[in-house]
Amino acid sequence: MQLEEKTFIVFLAIIIGMTLISLVYALFLKEQLRKLKVGNSKIEEISSYIREGTLAFIKKEYKIIAIFILGIAAVLALLGLIPALRNAEGVGWKSALCFILGATCSGLAGFVGMTAGIKANGLTASAANTSGMGKALKTAFSGGAVMGLSVVGFGLFGLTASFLVLYLTSGDLKAAGQIVIGYGLGASLVALFARVGGGIYTKAADVGADLVGKVEAGIPEDDPRNPAVIADNVGDNVGDIAGMGSDLLESYAGAIISALTLGISSTVHVGTNAALFPLLIAGAGIIAAIVSIFIIRLREWKEPQRTLNIATYIANFVVLAFAFGFSHLILDSFKPFLTITIGLVIGILIGFIAEYYTSEKFKPVKEVAYESNTGHATNIISGYAVGMKSTAVTIIVLVLGVMLAYLLEGMYGIGLAAVGMLSTVGITVSVDAYGPISDNAGGIAEMANLDENVRAITDKLDSVGNTTAAIGKGFCIGAATLTSLALFISYAFATNLTAISVLEPLVIIGILIGGMLPFLFTSLVINSVGRAANKMIDEVRKQFQENPGIMEGTVKPDYAKCVGISTNAALKEMIFPAVISVFTPILIGFLLGTKALGGLLVGALISAAMLAIFMANSGGAWDNAKKLIESGMYGGKGSEAHKAAVTGDTVGDPFKDTAGPAMDILIKLMSMVALIIGPALLHVGSLLEKFF
Repeated sequence: MQLEEKTFIVFLAIIIGMTLISLVYALFLKEQLRKLKVGNSKIEEISSYIREGTLAFIKKEYKIIAIFILGIAAVLALLGLIPALRNAEGVGWKSALCFILGATCSGLAGFVGMTAGIKANGLTASAANTSGMGKALKTAFSGGAVMGLSVVGFGLFGLTASFLVLYLTSGDLKAAGQIVIGYGLGASLVALFARVGGGIYTKAADVGADLVGKVEAGIPEDDPRNPAVIADNVGDNVGDIAGMGSDLLESYAGAIISALTLGISSTVHVGTNAALFPLLIAGAGIIAAIVSIFIIRLREWKEPQRTLNIATYIANFVVLAFAFGFSHLILDSFKPFLTITIGLVIGILIGFIAEYYTSEKFKPVKEVAYESNTGHATNIISGYAVGMKSTAVTIIVLVLGVMLAYLLEGMYGIGLAAVGMLSTVGITVSVDAYGPISDNAGGIAEMANLDENVRAITDKLDSVGNTTAAIGKGFCIGAATLTSLALFISYAFATNLTAISVLEPLVIIGILIGGMLPFLFTSLVINSVGRAANKMIDEVRKQFQENPGIMEGTVKPDYAKCVGISTNAALKEMIFPAVISVFTPILIGFLLGTKALGGLLVGALISAAMLAIFMANSGGAWDNAKKLIESGMYGGKGSEAHKAAVTGDTVGDPFKDTAGPAMDILIKLMSMVALIIGPALLHVGSLLEKFF
């Protein structure tokens, strides 16, 4: 039964209302954090250094992003003035405005969540010092919750509001669905800059701090004598909080857009109903996040892992309850509910797989630690093997999920599975952002010379944070793969592609170029980290050599110089990878045509998914093998095994925190670019396609 237009509009308005409640709750939590006092001058001093460095980087990064956003928006608007493209949906001034709105919402979500994280860093250390585990856990979770609520609030508000306005002004559901793709493109571009720029920043500082401080000088990881220590903590904010939030907001928006456009074209369900359903599931996810966060904050919990697990279980249960009701109410079928369930199960399973391959509790990490006994080379070999092996189970889970979703609801089902997986993104981001907040709290406790029992509390919080980070990275990869697949199907619908044959030379060319791009992109990003890290290492060594008072603890290092090195390097190095991501699909599309562009997307998806899984899990295994040895195994800190493990961790840093996460955004961004230019390609054709 088709919904009446008024009912359809009322539902969209209700969804917008839910997003506003989410944002109000996020601002309420942020205000609660702002009112809290640290009460320790040393913690406040260190927190101020981290805050200043973080805000300085974000302001410079957002200025560069703004230039790109305005430039691409102008191009989208001008394309709509070309006579041959005037009737092409996806380009023109409406698409340009959606693009700007998507970029703005993504940027706002990252900024609001990150500033809450900055405040929560010092407050968590202070709470551990004065009130113990329960208060510290609640503070860290509250900081992460602001990020989670901001992601779903800003992400769904901008998307639903722009879709509603486009539908009201045009009266054409299909045209509104195609134009709103610009919103997803804007979110994708900001996510790429945030992930790549933040990733280069944090790993340049981390590598410099580790190699000179821990290995050469033999001082602890967060020792205040290390000149790079503040830059390292700043990197956690810009890379692991703001970057991660933008990444998942992009996946969230992309999955909804894909399911929405596939729903409009559905031959099984009524277009308005099928377009509304994924938006309602996303709205249910907001309710789930609010309920879960509210329940967790009602009391002070003592066990971090159990607390975060309970938060996730509550959110999943609420989404499933709403999905069951909406499936019958809107689509009059039980099958859409099952596809949403499949998406949720895929997300949980991929998280478990990532935890298995990266946690020190399980065999793979223990093997990497054992191999460190025989040197640096065997540590590296073992970590590589773990990452490569982890691709098998992850891909099998994704394949089974795609098969079941397709059997239930066809192509639309694959889009719904992606929406289902990302429906709990509000609580997923909250839990993930908790990790870097706890990590920074531990660093501040070390630098402020707080009691050992305080560091024991922050270490326990951080240990759980390492697990949530590994699960979060796995979730990001799975979400990116499902979202990109759904976007590819939407691209096929938009360009009237029913099949692409690998026997056609243009398709083969597209697949080969697409398969190559993630490797080129990875090389560029890792080299960027290496160059920035070299500058950081030189600066740290220079400060130690020129001022012996630093090591003696009588002179404060020049933290600002190291922060400046990471900032300048990250901003410079992030531009070229972004250019490649945006312009390669445009070039292939207009030169070789829609089939070649389809081949490009397929090749990039396969290659990038494997690389992302491999790099994330190898990096996580190296990191936790080092922590396992530092806990006392195989000689503990300072042993030969520990030195080998530090090398592995250093190699893994740009893998798991820069290049790996960037793969997620690369494939989604290229898919989004292809989807938005698809109708234009049908109007103008390609330059070289006729020669093949």
